[in-house]
Amino acid sequence: MASNFFAKLQQGLSKTRDNIAKGIDNVFSGFSTIDDDFYEELEETLIMGDIGINATSKIMDRLREQVKEKHVHDPNSCKELLIENIREQMKTADDAYDFEDKKTIIFVIGVNGVGKTTSVGKLAAIFKNRGKKVLIAAADTYRAAATEQLREWADRAGTPLIAGKEGADPASVIYDAVGAFKARDCDILIVDTAGRLHNKKNLMEELAKMNRIIDKELPGICRENFIVLDGTTGQNAIMQAKEFGEAASLTGIILTKLDGTAKGGIAVAIVSELNIPVKYIGVGEAIDDLERFDSEQFVNALFE
Repeated sequence: MASNFFAKLQQGLSKTRDNIAKGIDNVFSGFSTIDDDFYEELEETLIMGDIGINATSKIMDRLREQVKEKHVHDPNSCKELLIENIREQMKTADDAYDFEDKKTIIFVIGVNGVGKTTSVGKLAAIFKNRGKKVLIAAADTYRAAATEQLREWADRAGTPLIAGKEGADPASVIYDAVGAFKARDCDILIVDTAGRLHNKKNLMEELAKMNRIIDKELPGICRENFIVLDGTTGQNAIMQAKEFGEAASLTGIILTKLDGTAKGGIAVAIVSELNIPVKYIGVGEAIDDLERFDSEQFVNALFE
């Protein structure tokens, strides 16, 4: 993660830092011994900071173990242990980004308004800057102006776009996109999908139809399904991911709008609750405001 992005992340997480880090500091400075009251207060602070019950339980259980193992008695001495446990919760697997070096099709999924279309453009820019030949497919054919919005982002990224008419069958767009992908020998195809969660059955059928075309035309190609979640929506983001997870097998999360929210702790909750890694993180509107997620940098930005 570039240093200027880290600076943006640090700035973007300032409200979250006020919400979580200051609360934790107050707990550590308010107790002289590690006892049940101390643990209870710390647990409550983490939950109130949107880290969530599931993640908090794991973090606290591990902290109790370490305090016992290392014979820690002073609350301040276990602060680093706590931060390290939060970092552990957020770690991304070593092979999380292997797909970037393979021929890959990425479906980008999520409700309208979370930053789905802008994330497609920003992802395209990331891959293009790494020397990849990228193609975008506008398969969200139901939302008025969705294709035009995507076209604008594709132009910014300098990436070609395959689109159909408004209201066209998304599967026909995919068929054309897959044909162009093969003909142009592209590396990565990014597909913007419809955010119609209220009609989950239709969404599932739509995704299944698109997947059948890909399986037939590009058998064995690497596949990724990313869900875009808005960091400002807190626990609601987890509910959205669970719902979409029933319609598609999710492989990664793009977490957007972390700047300007006090709910950045939800990133920890999301990973713990869903067991899906955050792969990219966004902290602004510019095309370079999306980066690979780095747990080390995220936790540093949260507590520094």
